[in-house]
Amino acid sequence: MRKNAALAKWRTGEQTIGAWLSLGNTHTAEMLANAGFDWLCIDMQHGLVDYGDLRHMLPAISTTDTTPIVRVAGNNPAEIMKALDAGAMGVIVPLVNNRAEAAAAVAACRYPPEGGRSFGPIRAAMYGGRGYAAEANEEIACIVMIETKEGIANLEEIVTTPGLGGVYIGPADLAYALGLPPKGDNDDPLHLETVGRILAACKAHGVPAGIHTGGLEYTKLRLAAGFNFVTLGSDGGFMMQAAATDLAAARGAQKREREATGY
Repeated sequence: MRKNAALAKWRTGEQTIGAWLSLGNTHTAEMLANAGFDWLCIDMQHGLVDYGDLRHMLPAISTTDTTPIVRVAGNNPAEIMKALDAGAMGVIVPLVNNRAEAAAAVAACRYPPEGGRSFGPIRAAMYGGRGYAAEANEEIACIVMIETKEGIANLEEIVTTPGLGGVYIGPADLAYALGLPPKGDNDDPLHLETVGRILAACKAHGVPAGIHTGGLEYTKLRLAAGFNFVTLGSDGGFMMQAAATDLAAARGAQKREREATGY
C-alpha cells in the first residue's frame, strides 16, 4: 500500500507544513498541492465544500506527493468512512471531548478487528494500491481536535487513546473554551499556556501534535515550539492576503481590514 508520507514523518518526530482547503475548487486544490506542501486538509466542517467537491479535490491532490487529509464535520462514523473511501489518507475530527469520543473516531478509521470501518474503499484502494485492506489500519491517520472545555479537562485521557495518529488544536475554538474572543493567532497568556499544556501532553505520550495558524509569523513560532504539523494558511486566506496587499500598494493606500473568518 502507498505509505502515508506525512504520518511517517510525524512518527519519527519530523515537522511538516500544510495548508487548508476551504473552497470547493479542484484547480485550487491541485495548485496548492503542486506548491509543495507536505499535506493538505480539505475542510468539510466550515469550508464551502461538499462530498461532490471532495470527489474531485482528492484526485487533484493525488497528482502530487502531498498527503490528502479531510476534516470531517463531526465525529460521525458514516462521514469518516465516506471520506476515507474517497481516498483521504487521514481525517481530522473536531470537538472531541473525552476518551470515548476519541476511541469512536479511531474505530471508524480502522477495519476489524481493530475497529468498525465497513469495507468498501471504492477509490481509496485504487489510490492506495495493492495491500490497502491489510495495511490501511497502520497508514490512515486519525487526528482528533482538542478545543473544548471538556476536551481540555480530559486532555490526558484523550491523548492516551490507543490508535491516535495525532492531536490538532483549533486556536479559535480553544479561545472560546477559555472564555476568550475567538482569535486564531493568540498571544493571551492563558491561551499560550493551554496550547503549551496540550503540546507537552502529546510529547509525553509520543502523539504527533498539530495546530492551525493564520500565517507565517505564527507558523514559525509553532514550529519552533515543537509542533509536528502546522497549517500555514488556507486557499481563501492566501488569495485575500495577496490581493488586499497588492491592491493597497497599487492605490498607495492602507490595506483594508476584514472580519476574521477563521481562515
